[in-house]
Amino acid sequence: MDTKELAELMKSRRSIRSWLDKPVSEDALLRAIELATWAPNGGNQQNWMFYVVLDRGVIHAIADAVQARADYVAALPEASLIGENLARMLKRSDFFRSAPSIVAVASSVYKSPLDLIASALKKPDAKIQQMSEWRSIANTRIQSVASAIAYLLLVLHQMGLGAVWMTGPMQAKGEIEKLLKVPADMDLAAIIPVGYPAENPAPRERKPVKDVTRIIT
Repeated sequence: MDTKELAELMKSRRSIRSWLDKPVSEDALLRAIELATWAPNGGNQQNWMFYVVLDRGVIHAIADAVQARADYVAALPEASLIGENLARMLKRSDFFRSAPSIVAVASSVYKSPLDLIASALKKPDAKIQQMSEWRSIANTRIQSVASAIAYLLLVLHQMGLGAVWMTGPMQAKGEIEKLLKVPADMDLAAIIPVGYPAENPAPRERKPVKDVTRIIT
């Protein structure tokens, strides 16, 4: 694959929220995940776990849990402040229940050398505290998971599958972790509904490179 072909793959990927009633093979999902695990990650700890959900009953249970949380938020008096578009989004937070499969991604805590030293300090150190705060902004654990998900989405697209990266379901993190039997030392980070696309969303523009780049010479 040359750069032009790679560019076409990347630019043609879309977030898919509607799928055909057609099963996705376990083998295809495992092949995509295997490639996703080659993503860069903090300290090469590879501290992620991928939960492949093919059971429609479990998918519906996850959707029920997410929608129940969304309904709770929508019922608050303050919900009137968010506007009609966001209110409509709350009402259909469970749209992914029609997906034939889900890949849920969880991760364990990442401990950098700084984290280990900071936890062993016998007295407060202002510089170490500041460095820890700065590092927390660029959370290594989340960046590792995000890089794997980005790889996963591209591979799924290349396979002809459509997916959407979702963090909204984190509002039902506890319920989803129980359904998936996620161990206590790991945390759910995202879910990715996957299926054969039943839609072809229009491309969305990106800001010009010159608007998002600063050259330091």
